[in-house]
Amino acid sequence: MADDSGLDKTEDPTDKRIADARKKGQIPRSKELDTFVSLMVAAIMLFFLGRGIVDGLVGLMQQQFQLSREIIFSNKSITIYFAQVLMDGMLLIIPFALILTLTALLRPMLMGGWNFSMESMQPKLSKFSIIKGVKRMFGLQGIVELFKAVLKTTLILFVAKILFNIYWPEFMGLMDEPIKSAIFHAADIIMLCVIILSSTLILLVIVDVPYQLWKYKKDMMMTKQEVKDEHKQSEGDPLVKGRMRQMQMEMAQGRMMNDVLEADVIVTNPTHFAVALKYDQSNAGAPILLAKGTDLVAAHIRNIGTGADVPLVAVPTLARALFYSTEVGDEIPSGLFQVVAQVLAYVYQLKIAEKKHSMKPRFPENLEVPNEFRTQ
Repeated sequence: MADDSGLDKTEDPTDKRIADARKKGQIPRSKELDTFVSLMVAAIMLFFLGRGIVDGLVGLMQQQFQLSREIIFSNKSITIYFAQVLMDGMLLIIPFALILTLTALLRPMLMGGWNFSMESMQPKLSKFSIIKGVKRMFGLQGIVELFKAVLKTTLILFVAKILFNIYWPEFMGLMDEPIKSAIFHAADIIMLCVIILSSTLILLVIVDVPYQLWKYKKDMMMTKQEVKDEHKQSEGDPLVKGRMRQMQMEMAQGRMMNDVLEADVIVTNPTHFAVALKYDQSNAGAPILLAKGTDLVAAHIRNIGTGADVPLVAVPTLARALFYSTEVGDEIPSGLFQVVAQVLAYVYQLKIAEKKHSMKPRFPENLEVPNEFRTQ
């Protein structure tokens, strides 16, 4: 029979696995999607801003042919002039450059999200391994990248050939137009061709994005043993955790048993349940449950109480009601105040009778536990 924790990666990646991979810079990315988005934004911005940029550049070029003699033969003036021309040229390009920069910053949100990893920036000798480099070239990833490169080149050349056949006669006709009109006309044709060429890459994106997501998930898959090991690391070894819980329970039980020594009364079942109560008259609060337990724990509480001369009172319905309604260290519910007060009053009378060596008081009859606190 095959080992369940074998080498086959059949388990989906855990959140910790994905988080650790992100720290190492391993996130799903599509270079084709990044290229497509950048080219499309640039093409669209050229379409809307192109005429303004061309008009500004044409104006700057015309100024260069209209320089006065004084500016040309003055070193200071010509320097200031060309500095101003350079500034004007930059102002024409800045909006376009800012939008492209913003696109580059927002582009990762389309796939994988922002991620900064110092670990991925550290140099690794394995990246310079010739053997691993050859394996990457002739492995599945290398074949896929080769296929994408061939597909991209073929697609662009095919569309470019079609555009060339369509617009070549129009380009040739530019020679018959005035210079300024021909420049604008040529810019319109170029911008339209750029948009069409960029949009054709959507076909490559449709193929590459699903592949990159599939490959990322495949690389992140885990074996059953890896899942078990990760669970142990994050949650702790079950044996160790069980031992720690046992020790905590023993410590808590030890503190609880010490508190029994301070109890005013122990209400019993009489054998299956035992609940130790204390009432601080100076505090004027409700009685507090110091300890509770069933079977062996209940017997231990009774033994400690007997050794410390804590009165034991057998009221089965009240013992069960207190056990199930109140946690150790908490005040009893208000619905049990009256019946517990009757028990405490009997205990105080019993202590007084013992001190005076008088007759024991009668145990209160018909102690009524409210129905909502009664248990089977």
